[in-house]
Amino acid sequence: MSGSYCKSLYSFSGDQHQQGLTFEVGEIIRIVHPLPGGWWEGELDGVRGWFPSSYVQVLEKTASMTSLPVEDVGEPLPQHWKCYMSPQGRRYYVNTSSNGKETDIQSNCHCHHLRASGTIRTIEKCILISLSLSLSQINCVTFPLPMSTPEQQLLKPDEWSYCDYFWMDKKDPQGTSCISGFEVLLQKQLKGKQMQKEMAEFIRERIKIEEEYAKNLAKLSQIPLAGQEEGTLGEAWAQLKKSLADEAEVHLKFSSKLQSEVEKPLLTFRENFKKDMKRFNHHIAELRKQLVGRHSAVEKARKALADRQKDLDVKTQQLEIKLSNKMEEDIKKAQRKSTQAGDDLMRCVDLYNQSQSKWFEEMVTTSLELERLEVERVEMIRQHLCQYTTLRHETDMFNQSTMEPVDQLLQSVDPARDRELWVQEQKTGDIRPVDIEI
Repeated sequence: MSGSYCKSLYSFSGDQHQQGLTFEVGEIIRIVHPLPGGWWEGELDGVRGWFPSSYVQVLEKTASMTSLPVEDVGEPLPQHWKCYMSPQGRRYYVNTSSNGKETDIQSNCHCHHLRASGTIRTIEKCILISLSLSLSQINCVTFPLPMSTPEQQLLKPDEWSYCDYFWMDKKDPQGTSCISGFEVLLQKQLKGKQMQKEMAEFIRERIKIEEEYAKNLAKLSQIPLAGQEEGTLGEAWAQLKKSLADEAEVHLKFSSKLQSEVEKPLLTFRENFKKDMKRFNHHIAELRKQLVGRHSAVEKARKALADRQKDLDVKTQQLEIKLSNKMEEDIKKAQRKSTQAGDDLMRCVDLYNQSQSKWFEEMVTTSLELERLEVERVEMIRQHLCQYTTLRHETDMFNQSTMEPVDQLLQSVDPARDRELWVQEQKTGDIRPVDIEI
């Protein structure tokens, strides 16, 4: 395909558009194929990639138009008129005798009396359907038809990125209405925030259990049951009761660290999250609303052009039947109105394409930001849950350390030694009774 040459206004890395292709500032990129939705496919040093059309500046506009063979036009054109095909698939009719100054809809205004009967309908039809060739519109957004458009490259191949898979709307679970792909992303973010909040609530319950457990352990350690046990066994028993108090302290510290190092970060992470989501949603919704308005304007302008051309066609047919000065004047007036309607349609289409391009670019930017926020959220939760397990292991180690003295004393329990100590302390005399002698 004959291409135009464009200069990139910004630098893009290959992972943003097509792997291995980088557009540097000021480099000349050959536009080899325009893609619907405001994207251009470009070629640099034999490598292809694609990027938003709003980021390029057309340097050679005429090079983007390819002259069509006569047989592809459909019907013979008047003398000096040629049909060109733009990269977008739109047909342009140019009066070569006027150095190309008469084009598009104006072709209808200058060649009614020159061409064969019926050709006007061909040109008008081409103009009317030019907006829908190889395209489909779903909820006011324009998409390419798979069977007539080369397969688009993913913006971030092999990454399952948000920016590649949420362009169309989908029905809600009830099937009563549609939600946009961006709303699906927002729901994912809000659900993630809710899950994070519920995790914090779970940790709060764990803290309560730890605090209650520590309180009960401390209380139990103070109960004077078996407090009169003596000897080495008594020492082991006393140490065991003391270990309960030590363990209670360990669990209090564990609960305190859980609160400061796990629960609080989960609760305070991105406190303005909902506000940010609302801002994102409002911004994209406004752009989508503008796109819908511009689409309505295109449809209205398209209908107006069809009406003007129909009126012009009727007057032209009447002129063929009955020639009069008034009829010719009416035709000229209808031609001017048709030309104006065509200009209005093209202007509406340009405004629509600008709005869709802006919406597209903001969708890419915002969806990548939501993707980054989700990765950040998951990573943050992972780190704090790892902190939870670390604290839990530390608690087990401290609990084990509180039991070591108990274990040592239990190993030292000696019933014989206990008996010796007790006897020495409590003995009443070591003279045994004897028999009476007569």
